[in-house]
Formats: sequence, structure tokens, C-alpha cells
Amino acid sequence: QVQLVESGGGLVQAGGSLRLSCAASGSIFSINVMGWYRQAPGKQRELVATITSGGITVYVDSVKGRFTISRDAAKNTVYLQMNSLKPEDTAVYYCNARDPRWYWGQGTQVTVSS
Repeated sequence: QVQLVESGGGLVQAGGSLRLSCAASGSIFSINVMGWYRQAPGKQRELVATITSGGITVYVDSVKGRFTISRDAAKNTVYLQMNSLKPEDTAVYYCNARDPRWYWGQGTQVTVSS
């Protein structure tokens, strides 16, 4: 089992920045992919970004050039640096880990005001 704990959400004005963190614990040695998903009210959960244990990253088109995912293996933590935030980025952001079973954090709210 893997446990994920997110932090770093909050309220920010459009154009601002936030950094999300996700700390993994438990059976982390088998994790091969970590990432972030988000779910806005009335919408399905969608991929934001993922990073493999080898450092390969994938981003949804809407965040390319604005968000950066990174991973600190020593701290078992993955980060999502979000810059130039837009109101449409407002959502609950969920950390995800795969080993290849899927694990989810509890979610952290990000609200971007216009």
C-alpha cells in the first residue's frame, strides 16, 4: 500500500503561482509513475501531469509552458509548480501514484480568482 499526502493548495489571483507537494509513504519502492490530476465542479477528473521514475514527463496541453512537475526521490515527494494561473485551473487537485496499482491522495483545493 502507498499513502499520499498533498499540500500547497489555496486561493490565488489570476496570473499568480502556487506549488503543490505530494509526499508518498508505505510501499514506495515499486512506484514507477507519479502525477497530478484535477477535477473541477461538474467535470470529470483529468490528467494534469505525470513523471516517471526515470524523469519522463507528460502534460495536458492546457498547462504546457505554465506548470512544471518534478520529483525528489530522496524525499519521496512530487511537486507541481503552477505559474500564470487562470480561473479555469480552479479544481481539486489529486496526487496519483502507480506501482502499477493506482493510489490517490485526498485532494487539495486550488481556486484562481479573476
